[in-house]
Amino acid sequence: MKTELNRLVVGIKGAGEMASAVAWRLYMANIRSICMLETPAPLAVRRAVSFCEAVYKGNATVEGVEAVKVGDGEGIQAAWNRKKIAVLVDPDWQILKALTPRIVIDAILAKVNMGTAPSDAQLVIGLGPGFNAPADVHMVIETNRGHHLGRIITDGGAEPDTGIPGNIGGYTEQRVLRAPLDGIFKTRHSITDLVKSGDVTGTVEDEKVCAGIDGVLRGLIRSGSRVRKGMKIGDIDPRKDKSYCYTISDKARAIGGSVLEGVMRVFNS
Repeated sequence: MKTELNRLVVGIKGAGEMASAVAWRLYMANIRSICMLETPAPLAVRRAVSFCEAVYKGNATVEGVEAVKVGDGEGIQAAWNRKKIAVLVDPDWQILKALTPRIVIDAILAKVNMGTAPSDAQLVIGLGPGFNAPADVHMVIETNRGHHLGRIITDGGAEPDTGIPGNIGGYTEQRVLRAPLDGIFKTRHSITDLVKSGDVTGTVEDEKVCAGIDGVLRGLIRSGSRVRKGMKIGDIDPRKDKSYCYTISDKARAIGGSVLEGVMRVFNS
């Protein structure tokens, strides 16, 4: 028997770029009882397309879909009644016990399983490496750019993390800004700013973080964030199209579509 999709409750661990693309795709498919669980201080780079910004601002909109920060189960229901996605600060995912979602999606992208199990819900999906189906989750979604991006895996795991950013405009690692050491990141720049190779985009404990190429700051973590050495803190797009800063990427959109396909396989067959 087919399930009424608009009655499905979905719990998403994380509310960064990829998690938000998944939530957006499900919402657009009329699966709208969505609760995203975040840490108290999210570190999303592509903040303009991440629902975790609601943790700081109270609300966040991605391509016309709005998420709101809530404080408890009543707040979640109130958000759903207003046709909004709910974002709850709950790094230990405690609300899932009361929410009892039919679907749980681990979109933290931690590269390791932080505690997700098939018993979490009727359908449990993990994004990227760190999960093995069916031991950890029912489905794994391939997140590595290339021929298999978006592949749904029901037996085995995703490709290992290469550590190499995707190629955009002929650039890979050069387009990524990384923390030179542990500390507090500070910047006067904003997403959509144009920068040139060598420009100082910010500092970590007075150590300069310089652009490696010319382009648009498509992503940049919040000034004042505590970072770790080597951590990705910014993203320069050599195509210089500012509209890309506010739209879901091809990779994220593909992953969101694969999650929706996984849901349809289980609940619309």
